[in-house]
Amino acid sequence: MTCPNPQTERLKIAFVYFEAGGGHRSATQALSAAIEDAGRPWEISLLNLQEFLDEIDLVRRLTGYRVQDIYNAMLAKRWTLGAAQLLAVFQAAIRFYHPHIVRLLEGRWRASRPDMVVSLIPNFNRSLAESVRRALPSSPFVTILTDMADYPPHFWIEAESEYLICGTDRAVEQALGMGHPAERVFHTSGMILNPAFYRTANGEVTRERQALGLEPARRTGLVMFGGQGARVMVDIARRLDGLKNLQLIFLCGKDEGLRARLGRMRLRLPTYVEGYTQRVQDFMRISDFFIGKPGPGSLSEALQMGLPVIVERNAWTLPQERYNTDWVREKGLGIVLSSFRQVAGAVERLCEPEVFERYAANVRVLKNRAVLEIPGILAQILQKKHRAPAPSGSQAG
Repeated sequence: MTCPNPQTERLKIAFVYFEAGGGHRSATQALSAAIEDAGRPWEISLLNLQEFLDEIDLVRRLTGYRVQDIYNAMLAKRWTLGAAQLLAVFQAAIRFYHPHIVRLLEGRWRASRPDMVVSLIPNFNRSLAESVRRALPSSPFVTILTDMADYPPHFWIEAESEYLICGTDRAVEQALGMGHPAERVFHTSGMILNPAFYRTANGEVTRERQALGLEPARRTGLVMFGGQGARVMVDIARRLDGLKNLQLIFLCGKDEGLRARLGRMRLRLPTYVEGYTQRVQDFMRISDFFIGKPGPGSLSEALQMGLPVIVERNAWTLPQERYNTDWVREKGLGIVLSSFRQVAGAVERLCEPEVFERYAANVRVLKNRAVLEIPGILAQILQKKHRAPAPSGSQAG
């Protein structure tokens, strides 16, 4: 069989994602857009693994709801105290169904014949790796961690993982510590972000704040808890209402009830309330700091836009996101609270001029170009797999 030449043929690359939390889908869409913008001669296909495996979704059989729907409801209502235990049960179910999952995926790959399979999801990477190896042994399997670190065992990094793309030193250390060869572990400068977060906007902050009914000179905090929103935003609004020289932008995601409730609140400080939006970068650009959960996506977006952060770490924090708060502390990027009950004091502290400038200076040091780096890494892996010379300027791990 003649191997395709990545420099002359239009190669097919399959991205695997799902909807749980929204970050995996967002990263997949952002990477697809970056590949298109870069003019790579690749045909990208997307596989929503949750939909593909609907027939063996045991939770849906029992409850009528998909796993991703239950997960998103947990995030919105902050029912996350037992997340680690639920994850263990979920992973046990995946191990039970592993042979069937592999067979289903084998059939998919044999029919579609991608030249590369890229996973942007946790938990299923053993099954994905085995299915690709069986169906298409000449096609590389790549795992892109969309979390800042792995949460072992059997979350992101598996013994069967072939190539790994990691966004932090910690994730690279974990991959190498599991015995993966350094030439198959690639280090990017951060998490995948939508290319829109790199585009320079021409808007003027004073005018745009005024257009939202906000005051130009007040410190502006952006409160956001991902695409599902979170009811704790109401409590945060109440606790911050007495502070001087402050105003808030609330991005409520898909929770229209939350948006309506915040809109009805009689707050003394100026506020603007928005629901689900594709313009997160625009709201961040006119803000001074970020308040929210330490998810890898929203955290990285805020930092890319120059915002120091206030986040929470406690027993309700998702286990795979706890390292993110350690990273915030280590890099001096903001304040980590044990509870948002302390948010008023944290905002007062953050807004002290010397404190704010110290955190803002640390944020400015970060240079996250991951979404622009990964297409080159994928091209390098394709070149290696097909034993062709790597193009000049490709990034090594």
